[in-house]
Amino acid sequence: MRRAVAVRLSALLAAGALTAATGVALSTTSASAATGGVTGYATQNGGTTGGAGGQTVRATTGTAIHQALCSRASSSTPITIQVEGTINHGNTTKVSGSSCNTAADKIELKQVSNITIVGVGNGAVFDQLGIHIREASNIVIQNVTVKNVKKSGSPTSNGGDAIGMESDVRNVWVDHVTLEASGGESEGYDGLFDMKDNTQYVTLSYSVLRNSGRGGLIGSSESDRSNGYVTFHHNLYENIDSRAPLLRGGIAHMYNNHYKRLNESGINSRAGARAKVDNNYFEDSKDVLGTFYTSEAGYWQVGGNVFDNVTWSSRSGDHNPAGPNPTSNTSVSIPYGFTLDGANCVPSVVAQTAGANKGLKVSDGSCTPQSPDPTDPGPTDPGEPTDPGPTDPPASTNLSLGAGADGSSKASGTSYGNVVDGNTSTYWSPSGSTGSVSVKWGSATTVSKVNIRLASGSGTIGAYRLLNHDTGAVLATGSGAGTVAFSPASLKKITLEITNASGTPRIAEFETYAS
Repeated sequence: MRRAVAVRLSALLAAGALTAATGVALSTTSASAATGGVTGYATQNGGTTGGAGGQTVRATTGTAIHQALCSRASSSTPITIQVEGTINHGNTTKVSGSSCNTAADKIELKQVSNITIVGVGNGAVFDQLGIHIREASNIVIQNVTVKNVKKSGSPTSNGGDAIGMESDVRNVWVDHVTLEASGGESEGYDGLFDMKDNTQYVTLSYSVLRNSGRGGLIGSSESDRSNGYVTFHHNLYENIDSRAPLLRGGIAHMYNNHYKRLNESGINSRAGARAKVDNNYFEDSKDVLGTFYTSEAGYWQVGGNVFDNVTWSSRSGDHNPAGPNPTSNTSVSIPYGFTLDGANCVPSVVAQTAGANKGLKVSDGSCTPQSPDPTDPGPTDPGEPTDPGPTDPPASTNLSLGAGADGSSKASGTSYGNVVDGNTSTYWSPSGSTGSVSVKWGSATTVSKVNIRLASGSGTIGAYRLLNHDTGAVLATGSGAGTVAFSPASLKKITLEITNASGTPRIAEFETYAS
């Protein structure tokens, strides 16, 4: 891509470098993979569930991610990998095993299925290291940042793609991610989100793609037309030269995206591709829709879009913009349900929901961001009240008394130690509605029950998880306060992770018991 992108980027990156760095490194937003939240074409062809129903593990290095893949019973055994920290070349090595096929210079999801990778805790950043999905299916990637992946210079990874899919890939949901570069092809970068060689049934939702010469493509050449059925919704494309995205054949649905500073061209539908373009907001951009750089035409169905300070070039040769007054030249039937936000509120909604570390907020079509619903525990008989289980603590020793405590950022005036002091008038609160607090011991301790006590004036816990902090395994899930039991676990640290709440919870005591 033209070197001019580096000139346009320099001022922007200089002004925003500190904010971007601290937003990723210091954010204390806690998130877990949303259940049942998949949308768009990823809901088709049997749906996309990732690692649901399988083991959950925690990883803080690329090697640990590969090790988790390779430690499964088979290449299709479901697994959720919670990632926290910076993943880079220095901590990513190849791991071998019968259930994996990994490489040292990228996160390799090759010849595998049923996997979720989700950022948790203080955030997950893949720094100069891309995620490669090849000959794989049923993959979820959520709440992570991937930045500055290069195809030339040093170090290189994944052909320069932040997230790249190729060779018989099916059912991928990428959600609430931030994909960034620092220039175009001449600076060593390629695409942020690429699909080729028979990749189908993909959704990219609530994500940020910025500061790149190339946003992404569907199809690597005019003859690579076996890709498609891709949904893009509630994403921000910002300071992108072209390919937002480039479509070669296939069908794509773009709705409620905010396109800002598309410098050369935007949605490039060509080689027979058909794009349905609904209720998007295009701003301060050029030639945001059309067929560009080829004589092989593509097609579009448009409706409800806003064009704010968009300029259009004259049609000439292989440059055929859809504007200045875009009209439909095809019709596209969409097989799944969806609800549109009004285009005028898209910039506001996308700013509050798109990208990593935004609390997995979504829109319900009302132009108002919503927190994700807690996991549905399944239907209950409306004629019988649900038994919440015991609320009194077990008649045994509270192991938390005298133990240590720590956690994510706490609200002003509260203390981690207040959850292990035996005093229900003192409490810990997260800095916001979600966060985590842990009880820890100097040696392995067996725990099989936990009792959560709330202080007066507390907000309500909508959903929580209990984690074996040593391994990342999920011990139990629940909501509200009271006692929860699980299989005995020997551990040095147990974590209460609040993933959804109404108001700010006040955890008076985090009691732990052996039985």
